[in-house]
Amino acid sequence: MKISTEKQLRELYGYASGRAKDKVFSKLDKHAINFINKSPFLILSSSSKEGKHDASPRGGALGFVKVISDSEIIIPDSKGNNRVDSLSNIVETGKVGLLFLVPGIDETLRINGNAYLSTDEDYLNLFITEKNPPKSCIVISIEEVFLHCAKALLRSKLWDESSKINRDEFPTMGQMLKDQLGSKEAPETREAMVERYQKDL
Repeated sequence: MKISTEKQLRELYGYASGRAKDKVFSKLDKHAINFINKSPFLILSSSSKEGKHDASPRGGALGFVKVISDSEIIIPDSKGNNRVDSLSNIVETGKVGLLFLVPGIDETLRINGNAYLSTDEDYLNLFITEKNPPKSCIVISIEEVFLHCAKALLRSKLWDESSKINRDEFPTMGQMLKDQLGSKEAPETREAMVERYQKDL
């Protein structure tokens, strides 16, 4: 049966209760701030007015996301490939969802809120020491913030050494793009790719 109504969904799953219902807040507390400060990686989700969705990885040194207040954070738009999928969506709808990860920690932190792009000098100066300072920042006003349980990461064993595959048994980005694009050129090696990326990090 295809589930196509909220009623069908709730008949199957019911409603959240207890901590799962009560853990959603509208402001950062000390634990959420600590989580953000310890996170070198997040996933930024957004959508356009037409419903075009995007999920984009963002990463940096610890503290690369700046906590401005208990209701506002800033993400630098680090140098990338200029597709600006997420940025275009933010300009259109001003809504984002974030998932913060901390290596070795199975819980995650989720934030949903309003967002806009800024070239405000005060904001950009927060990242002035970066090798490649951002052209703009994503300013997020928090609507919801909550810790997400460890089940998904425990199931996946994401941080377990036993989960790591042999890198030599997985095709390089160069090989995958060669196959996908039908290129006749030799695929870029991983070593060459990493060397090329270094100037943009």
